[in-house]
This record gives sequence, structure tokens and C-alpha cells, in this order.
Amino acid sequence: MNGLILHCGASQVERSQLDSVATPQATETWFPIPHHSLLGQVENKLRNAGLKIVNEAHALTHDGNRYFGLLQVNDEQRRDFALVLGIRNSHDQRFPAGLVVGASIFCCDNLSFSGEIRIDRKHTRFINRDLPQLVEVAIGRLADQRHKQEVRFLTYQRTELTDGEAHDLVIQALDAQVLPVTKIPDVLNEWREPRHQEFREGGKTAWRLFNSFTEIGKGALERLPRRTQALHGILDTHVGLLTVDAQTGHAVPADIEIATPQAI
Repeated sequence: MNGLILHCGASQVERSQLDSVATPQATETWFPIPHHSLLGQVENKLRNAGLKIVNEAHALTHDGNRYFGLLQVNDEQRRDFALVLGIRNSHDQRFPAGLVVGASIFCCDNLSFSGEIRIDRKHTRFINRDLPQLVEVAIGRLADQRHKQEVRFLTYQRTELTDGEAHDLVIQALDAQVLPVTKIPDVLNEWREPRHQEFREGGKTAWRLFNSFTEIGKGALERLPRRTQALHGILDTHVGLLTVDAQTGHAVPADIEIATPQAI
């Protein structure tokens, strides 16, 4: 794996180029922060937690007002996926400063964001006071998130799907706006004939369907977290990782145990 791929509409830049982006003047109610400042906070917290960044990618819109970054952290225990932190910041009041944790699949550089760890902080007064603690809390939960991803992906790999079940899940994903209707034929084609050998060899499973969506869903990074979080919710419910509470109607974690590869 040579590096992370952003798959977003912005232009990829070197890390050092973030330092030269001017930060707009603050107003009485809006306090923008430098892109490199947010990135630096995340890097420092990772370093303090003993985690090493092994791959990274950064992008800016043409006016420099929006920043998107990906940081892959070291994980010698995994050979199929790695934890990735997605970072975003804006100077045009379009979205708050934020961080979300997900995964990058090695064989196809597909990205997904689970939503279990996510922070957003609006550019208002005291953002510089609050952000360091928010970032520290998020990074402190990475070990737990790694285990959750191991269980999730292993369960996907072990859950076989019929074509009928896959088609039903595609319709659910369409209803949840995981992808626009124009992309559904591409997802079905990827399900039937995966372009990556690893997914063909694994048979018709939830893992294969998941990667069909993430392969076709490569695009604007700012929409990817919400879309893949919705996809995880649909697949987690189908494979038994989530169940619906009869009283509230909300999805909650199922009370199950599954051995991960390290424990087998």
C-alpha cells in the first residue's frame, strides 16, 4: 500500500502546504482555526498515545477554504484493514471542525467511517479551548474501535447472502441514501462480478456486498462518513450485530460474542 487515496473533489496537497493557507479574521460569533492547527492537535494526541502515522493524505479546495485529511495509524495485528482518521475543517462556515474514525481496506483502498467515534466542534468562541480535549477523548477510544471493526468485518465475512437478500439490502441502502439511484446498477454489477479477486474468492457474503458499495461510493469525502455510517447500520442489523429495541424502535448493539482471528 503506497498511500491513502482521498477520492474527493478537492486537490491533493502536501502536508507542508497547509501552513501557507491564510485563516480568515474572526468575527464576534465565528472563530475559524488554521487547518494545520487542527491537524497538529490530532498528530500530537496520536503521538502521545503511542500511535504512529504510517500513511496520510491531505486535500484543499481550490480557494483553500475547506480541508480534508486522512491519517492511517499503525496496526501490526491487521493485514486486511487499517484504522483511519478523517479530519475536516472549513474557513467558509460550511461545516464544523471535525474528526471521524473508520477503516481503509488494503486490497482496494476503499474507505468507510463507522460513526462510533466522531467529534464536531463549531467555530464558535472557546473552540481552541475545547478541541484538544475532544480530540484526546476520541483518540483514547481507538483501541476499542479497532476491536469493534475486527468483529464487524469478520461477521460480514462469515455471513452468506443470497441474491435476494443482497437485493433487499440494496433497496434499504437506497432508502437510506447511501448512494443515489443512478449508482445502484453499478453496485449490483460489483456484487455479481467483483473487480477485486479477494471478494470473488470469498463468495457471496455481507463483506462482498459491503465492498461493492464502498467501491462504487468512492467520491466526495465530505459525504462519505454519513453514507457509510448508514450502510454499517443496515448491514450490522442484518448480520445480527444490531437489534431493534421493541419499546423504542431504535437499533441497539446485540448481546452476542464472536471470536476474532486473534482469539481463534
